[in-house]
Amino acid sequence: MASGRDELLRQYRQMQTIRRFEEEAARGYAQAKIGGFLHLYIGQEAIAVGVNDALEEQDYVFQTYRDHGTAIARGMEPKHAMAELFGKDAGCARGLGGSMHFFDVERNFLGGWAIIGGHIAVAAGAAFKSKYTGDGRVTVCFFGEGSTNIGGFHEGLSLAGLWKLPIVFICENNQYAMGTPMKRTSAISDLTLKAQGYGMVGERFDGHDVQLVRDRVKPAIDRARRGEGPTFIEINTYRFRGHSLSAPAKYRTRQELEERKRLDPCAVTRQQLKDAGMSEDELVKVDAEVDELIDEAVAFADAAEPAKEELVFSTVYATRQHGTPTLRATGYPDGRETGHASDAAKQENA
Repeated sequence: MASGRDELLRQYRQMQTIRRFEEEAARGYAQAKIGGFLHLYIGQEAIAVGVNDALEEQDYVFQTYRDHGTAIARGMEPKHAMAELFGKDAGCARGLGGSMHFFDVERNFLGGWAIIGGHIAVAAGAAFKSKYTGDGRVTVCFFGEGSTNIGGFHEGLSLAGLWKLPIVFICENNQYAMGTPMKRTSAISDLTLKAQGYGMVGERFDGHDVQLVRDRVKPAIDRARRGEGPTFIEINTYRFRGHSLSAPAKYRTRQELEERKRLDPCAVTRQQLKDAGMSEDELVKVDAEVDELIDEAVAFADAAEPAKEELVFSTVYATRQHGTPTLRATGYPDGRETGHASDAAKQENA
């Protein structure tokens, strides 16, 4: 088998893993194994895999609440991802983060952020750290097209362009900000025009071909690593499920959905493998191996222990030595109090 086909097969396996993970996550949600919201990445798999292939292990990645696919592409094991969805202690965030707050420090996957556009300025901060320390890392920050109207987007891009930070901003334009089409939220259809206002390069292309994604993103990452500044990339894609599983997708027609499925990234890559000489039997075997991996992830998550309540008091709340949570006044670095705590709390913490 040629090396090029090996690479494409690896990418297909990753994309299919994400697809099957999301399908089983949807099943788990219907079975009430998953609480809260669940935002699926089905239809966007080529972006997560293609972008990650252009990155180095040391690089930082930030994502929105639609984060499962990016985390898996980054190397997170599906069993730990599924355990997080199920609220289990074996999850990537010990079961406390849930679907929208995946996190994996070991793989430099820094979230999973639920606030629309709020993480963009945080990602710019990570890139500033890299420039300040000269650590050679590049930050990639994903967000949806709806975030381009949020204050954090403009703040993050403004400083990144001004300071030439080593960051690549990737807008996954899946056509609908929740249920609102972009034509009702943006006066321009080419969002990369906004890059000009911040002194950075703008790129725009479709995201259903995984190798095209990798090849178009790689120059931007290389440019950032060389210290030549940030890039804003708009990748046109399409999610096949609703904004979340709790939201019916009545804002689009069945005809539109079926038309877009003709560019299903998993199907596109599968056909590319066939064109490269792989047989249907070989591909079916790969699919079966992925099915087994995801079945094992579900079984692992089912059997894992629930998230531990006491962990909240060692990670979220400040505690006294005996373990009882205390309310502490918010203070300035020099010890002066802001005056927001109650007198009882002040006396207890004296």
